Amino acid sequence: MRPRSIEEFRGQEHILGQGKLLRRLIESDQVSSLILWGPPGSGKTTLARIIANATRSHFIFFSAILSGVKDLRQIVKEAEEQQASDGRRTILFVDEIHRFNKAQQDAFLPYVEKGLLTLIGATTENPSFEVIAPLLSRGKVLVLKPLRKEDIEQILENALSDDTRGLGGLGLSMSKEALSFIAEQSEGDARIALNTLETAARIAADGTIGLDTVREAVQKKPLLYDKGGEEHYNVISAFIKSMRGSDPDGALYWMARMIEAGEDPLFILRRMVILASEDIGNADPRALQVAIAALQGFQLVGMPEGRIIMAQAATYLATAPKSNASYLGIDEALAEVRKSGAQPVPLHIRNAPTKLMKELGYHKGYRYDHDYEEGYSSQEFLPERLQGKRYYRPVGRGYEKYIKERMEFLRDKKKKG
Repeated sequence: MRPRSIEEFRGQEHILGQGKLLRRLIESDQVSSLILWGPPGSGKTTLARIIANATRSHFIFFSAILSGVKDLRQIVKEAEEQQASDGRRTILFVDEIHRFNKAQQDAFLPYVEKGLLTLIGATTENPSFEVIAPLLSRGKVLVLKPLRKEDIEQILENALSDDTRGLGGLGLSMSKEALSFIAEQSEGDARIALNTLETAARIAADGTIGLDTVREAVQKKPLLYDKGGEEHYNVISAFIKSMRGSDPDGALYWMARMIEAGEDPLFILRRMVILASEDIGNADPRALQVAIAALQGFQLVGMPEGRIIMAQAATYLATAPKSNASYLGIDEALAEVRKSGAQPVPLHIRNAPTKLMKELGYHKGYRYDHDYEEGYSSQEFLPERLQGKRYYRPVGRGYEKYIKERMEFLRDKKKKG
């Protein structure tokens, strides 16, 4: 059922629709080297074959898993023969190009630069990290999206009715509920959808594919989640931003995604501890206590009960008032230290354990704050050159509202002497 032309292809309208970039390049026969970046089953290999057919190019499939750079010599020879015999250019499709290291990717460069090979690389990983800059600069990166549910449904209907390449000869029918269920469960992956349809067709009774049949055919599939790849960072980013954005439902969903995909729960919990100080801080000082208690509690009980502890912590952090004042404050103070260096400690707040130190003025003039009204002596603690600087600026939310009010009160008292 692999599409053989743009007209048969479903999805990716943002690059293949009328007047869109890739369609214009194909129709004008101006396709240069490309990197197709998208999830599994979104049509990367199919697009490469369609480009080759539409531009009457010689197509060579090259798998980064099954082939090595040593095979490139034969490919170059084949491309030279095609060019010499009938002037046909060669499209070299490199599947999973991210599996080649930087040195291996370098091997393609001379032939791409000379125009002998038009390279189309396919990758599920972010090419910014996985493809060398010289290759990126010599082509275009096109981002493919997961196929929409309606695209998957159309692909399934075509497969069910096609007599030549599909299942049309079997005379099967499928309920709308079953069609919708496969489309949803495939998560934008046409390959998964077609494989599920094929399995369902084999076990269907009475020539009808119903909801129960496709549920049995689907079984449970692993979630798209690569602990060492981009999806790992995408999902943890969504989790953190959901809590920062006070959305407990989003936080629970993204945490569930990570748990179900097999992420280390301690990694998730450590990120919650960081967020408790970075994004909540003194707006709710209990948030850090909750996060640390969740980390310790999980270490005591483990999974599966640990998920409840994690959920409690995530929802608490998500619904807590937010302040990044402590985070900004320490960064400002660090920047000050790097800029102004080691400023001398004022004499009055230096310790004076020896007679000599006392004679030199250490500790002289220090006022013990507990001896003063409000427990506040109005003395200076910053180095002389930095007096008046403000690094911690509490916000007017949560408990920091009261901290802010108290600091304003004390500063006013200090001004009045």
